[in-house]
Amino acid sequence: MPIQAVIFDMDGVLTDSEPLINEAAVAMFRERGIQVHPDDFLPFVGTGENRYIGGVADKHRVNLDLDEAKRRTYEIYLELVPTKLRAFPGAAEKAREFREQGLKLAVASSADLIKIEANLDQIGLPTSWWNAVVSAEDVVHKKPAPDIFLAAARKLAIPPANCVVIEDAINGVQAALAAGMRCIAVTQTFPAAALAAATLIRPTVASIRLADLAGDSA
Repeated sequence: MPIQAVIFDMDGVLTDSEPLINEAAVAMFRERGIQVHPDDFLPFVGTGENRYIGGVADKHRVNLDLDEAKRRTYEIYLELVPTKLRAFPGAAEKAREFREQGLKLAVASSADLIKIEANLDQIGLPTSWWNAVVSAEDVVHKKPAPDIFLAAARKLAIPPANCVVIEDAINGVQAALAAGMRCIAVTQTFPAAALAAATLIRPTVASIRLADLAGDSA
């Protein structure tokens, strides 16, 4: 079916924010006297901050007030955004290119809206620029469940089969495919071997071509 919409994940796709949320979460644990390793968070990338933080707490057998831990993590993160957050090279330009071709565009992220707004404002594509934005607050089940992408399709009024998702994380690829959508994975966070289930793999968002969206290229 013809592709009518492109749904972007945010962290690791549009914004190089994974190192920042990792730094903020490590700092939050450190404030509580808990030493965690940055790699502890890898299995939870793309699942939303509740699971991102909670999964590491479970691994270290730490009882956290998750709401307070997340609040503090975001507080640290938002202090980092103005000086450290960048768009991946060419990512914002690619989104504008797709829009110029008449495609509807959405952001579907497991992050909370406060983080989505900060990130998108920083790269010059605020939430008002998109046809739809879906955050963690909009769904019960986060990635790898398909709910976030299905919610985006509903907001866009486009059937899932007419949507293509751009993802960087293993959980996100699983979610997109479970939603019945074509998925282009970019190796901006994980290596290609880890993303092998995706419909197509490209090295960067900037390298995705219009023909890739519909599967007209190898």
